[in-house]
Amino acid sequence: MDIKRVKEGLRWRVWRRLEEAGVTLPPKPCYGRIPNFKGAYEAALKASSLPEWTSARVVFANPDSPQKPLRAMALKQGKLLIMATPRLRKGFLEVEPSRVRGRESAAATIRGAFKYGKLCETVRYKPDLVVTGCVAVDRSFNRLGKGGGYGDREIGLIKELYGPDIPVLTTIHDLQLIESIPTEPHDFKVDIVVTPSRILRRRPG
Repeated sequence: MDIKRVKEGLRWRVWRRLEEAGVTLPPKPCYGRIPNFKGAYEAALKASSLPEWTSARVVFANPDSPQKPLRAMALKQGKLLIMATPRLRKGFLEVEPSRVRGRESAAATIRGAFKYGKLCETVRYKPDLVVTGCVAVDRSFNRLGKGGGYGDREIGLIKELYGPDIPVLTTIHDLQLIESIPTEPHDFKVDIVVTPSRILRRRPG
């Protein structure tokens, strides 16, 4: 099996499904992206009620549009937000909530994080929770990114620096849940999947 080809086919199937269902939000079209979706804010609200979220002091998050509501919530709730720069070209951005009061929504965008945050070569503080973006997740909690491998690199770096037990959460549309995703050695699973309608947890082991 050509795993990379199968993965690319799955991406296109999910992107097309979302577009045809009319559930995508800007930036559009969703092809080639971590897709933004109707219900992303509702999924973020569900995620923010989880104990892993409420107890977190430091949240690491991807920079994509569907996770912006969670990034803004992190700042409004006084959590240190660490964001990956696009394609990791410039490392990571630390956004201190005390410096962006009243501007949390703007600071939660990649442009705002560059404006208000601090650039760092690596992740200097241990995240209590990792938020990642996905094109799809399967029933075994395998994630499928947009194809660059950066999500797995980010998760791998954090787990290498700070240990394997940091939970990984994603917010997706229900249509992004699929039956099966083939995996490669560098692929990571997610621990918690939150959609607008449900919360799914991976069993340990």
